[in-house]
Amino acid sequence: MKTIERAIVSKLADMAGKFPAVFLTGPRQSGKSTLLKQLFGKNYDYVSLEEKDTRDFAILDPRGFLDSYKGNVIIDEAQRAPDLFSYIQSKVDQKDTPGMYILSGSQNFLMMKSISQSLAGRVGILSLLPFSLAELAQARRLPKNADEWMLSGAYPRLISSKIAPEDFFPSYIATYVERDIRAELRINDIDKFRRFMRIVAANVGSPVNLTKLGAEVAIDARTADSWISILEESYILFRLPPYYSNLGKRYVKTAKLYFYDTGLLCALLGFTEAKELTLHRMRGHIFEAAVISEIMKGYFNAGRRPGLYFWRDSDNREKEIDLIEETPQGLILTEIKASQTANRDYAKNLLNFTPPASQEIKARRVIYDGSDMPFSADFSADLRYVNWKNI
Repeated sequence: MKTIERAIVSKLADMAGKFPAVFLTGPRQSGKSTLLKQLFGKNYDYVSLEEKDTRDFAILDPRGFLDSYKGNVIIDEAQRAPDLFSYIQSKVDQKDTPGMYILSGSQNFLMMKSISQSLAGRVGILSLLPFSLAELAQARRLPKNADEWMLSGAYPRLISSKIAPEDFFPSYIATYVERDIRAELRINDIDKFRRFMRIVAANVGSPVNLTKLGAEVAIDARTADSWISILEESYILFRLPPYYSNLGKRYVKTAKLYFYDTGLLCALLGFTEAKELTLHRMRGHIFEAAVISEIMKGYFNAGRRPGLYFWRDSDNREKEIDLIEETPQGLILTEIKASQTANRDYAKNLLNFTPPASQEIKARRVIYDGSDMPFSADFSADLRYVNWKNI
């Protein structure tokens, strides 16, 4: 079976040639360990802090742990021993050689705080999400249609081992989402947390109402915000903030929620077959989440932090743009539709949007389930209709 090459490889290798430490973060099972072993395994020792005896060694005797590796080393699941980073700092300051330590792990608040305090200026940080469409296309593993794409998601083990989503995600949710994240939040009531996850999934693509979300599982808004924050730090979901720079106070200022992987989203919503999505009322929201996550992967794989937003006029809900990308060259405006048929109305808000005086529009596009129509004269010379496979 052909190996699916990761788009982040060149950036990761570049970082390792410039920084004494590189930290690769991302969700559980996004392929971090496999990638690091393939890219650095020949010239690096490898150790995983997932193993209890090794983790205890790193926690109880960090100096001895680091001294036991004479050359460059990959330290996997580094979040298991966050205090180790201050000792890595001492090693880095003594030698200051590029690529000394390659660290990986699922992000959490304590670990990122430790990195920012101990390794600021000494570490390059990258994020690896599940497979992108570009990676799947190169390996000729693109899903057959949009419904299959949304249902399956793109976690590497599911794709590479051809595991059915209904077999993969229950185990992923129980092992990583419920165990690790619930432990991080110190939640004893597993049923309450499961219900919260399903409610959040049902509100994907909608502005976040923390009070309403919390009330449905008998927690306050502050607790709901805390739970969502941990889910963000664990790369389960993300908040898409509103774009309102210099556009006045009448615009919506509440973020929307999206999941990084729509396979996980569909599993939480109870979908088990692609055909169940076809006429479902949530299909448009799930498609929107898949597209936005895909665009985010492109930025992460290039080592860049995306400036992504949505825009909505609070006085007129019909005046909305699904995605605004803020780039040095200008704004990219995107409307996202699950339809296979191009429609002039899809582009209405894109063409009528007036940017702030300090910005200009670089491009406008509709991403949908139909055929590519670049600069179609039938619609607008300033607009592209793009099939989701060609994002």
